[in-house]
Amino acid sequence: MDLFEQKYQESLKKEAPLAARMRPSTLEEFVGQEHIIGPGKVLRRAIESGQLPSIIFWGPPGSGKTTLAFIIANSTRSFFSPVSAVSSGVNDLRKIIEEAKERRKLYQQKTILFIDEIHRFNKGQQDAILPYVEDGTVTLIGATTENPSFEVNSPLLSRSRVFVLKPLSNAEIRTIVLRALKDRERGLGNLDIEISDEVLEHLSIMSGNDARIALNALEMAVLTAPPDEKGKRKITLEMIEDAFQHRALQYDRAGEQHYDIISALHKCMRDSDPDATLYWLGRMIESGEDPLYIARRIVRFATEDIGLADPQALVIAMAAQQAVHFIGMPEGNLALAEAAVYMATAPKSNSLYTGYSKVQEVIRHGTNEPVPLHLRNAVTNLMKDLGYGKGYKYAHSFPGHYVEQEHLPPSLKGSRFYFPGEFGYEKQIAARLREWRQRTSKDGQ
Repeated sequence: MDLFEQKYQESLKKEAPLAARMRPSTLEEFVGQEHIIGPGKVLRRAIESGQLPSIIFWGPPGSGKTTLAFIIANSTRSFFSPVSAVSSGVNDLRKIIEEAKERRKLYQQKTILFIDEIHRFNKGQQDAILPYVEDGTVTLIGATTENPSFEVNSPLLSRSRVFVLKPLSNAEIRTIVLRALKDRERGLGNLDIEISDEVLEHLSIMSGNDARIALNALEMAVLTAPPDEKGKRKITLEMIEDAFQHRALQYDRAGEQHYDIISALHKCMRDSDPDATLYWLGRMIESGEDPLYIARRIVRFATEDIGLADPQALVIAMAAQQAVHFIGMPEGNLALAEAAVYMATAPKSNSLYTGYSKVQEVIRHGTNEPVPLHLRNAVTNLMKDLGYGKGYKYAHSFPGHYVEQEHLPPSLKGSRFYFPGEFGYEKQIAARLREWRQRTSKDGQ
């Protein structure tokens, strides 16, 4: 690198966003993830010894995956070759592999191949690097926000150690922000900035546990704050909120968070917790989830977890679906909220779900005999001659409009699939069935 290029690179660093300028270069500067890089932890020991396996970092945005990979390369004196799974292909990987072989041969220097968003690499791309991970040509460090169990090929996953990064806490975000405010070389320390503890706390909360978002919002607020006559820039709550414009909620409609949050919503409704139900519903709606997807899940819940304990639950769920379809969003959010809270506070029963599951099993593994003759309609004379409908008892001709007769095929005679619970409307159903069966028992004596 000549003098001109060196100065050019230094100029680029100064013009880079605050989050890029403040990126830690050593483990001592790194904030958070003590569970994997704290003193005595396995990853820290591996870094310090230089005996590093291939690694996949799985964690939310802004938790330090890229930074940690860069620190590992620095600490182990390895060459750092970063690629993005979004913009790189197999040819880019082959070039890096060839350079890594040459570097290893001439300088005995290891190469760390860092693949950002590795979950976006297809099977062919992942297979292309597998042999070189196996023979040690490169040490792979992959970063992903998605569960690697689903997104990374099994052979590659089996040769890598997965480390789960946690979202940064508000206190850790605050530490990072304060460091940026004081740093004169890379941060904002050369400016006279006044910011209260209340504003710092608000900034930490609004960042959604993402250090990058927090630093970029801070820089925007500081650089657009008008200095007073003494050159002081006072950062207010309004300035921070204006810098954020709209809080970036961490949510991936096609990824694991999508499934995690809908699972939380379903379980909170099942556990009859309306407050948590509203919270997780809000997380999905405010993050831009398809409202009709939420409506479909609420309809499913009404039949699976409430059923006939409250038949009105399905009516409410379908009404919410129709309301969302009719008026759209954001007005439809309250229709979903009403339905979700109704589900949470309704009596619960999985009797229908359990009963139908039993029926499915019988159908899959049973003989599936024909319908008994007395339950068939004799549409033609031939059918009547064959005994269709013969012996059928018409329920309305009997007291209470109830009659006992066999309705199942011979192999299933006497089988029961539906066992109503003792809550809500099912309590009435259970009582009615008991009464009918007792009457049948007496008639048979």
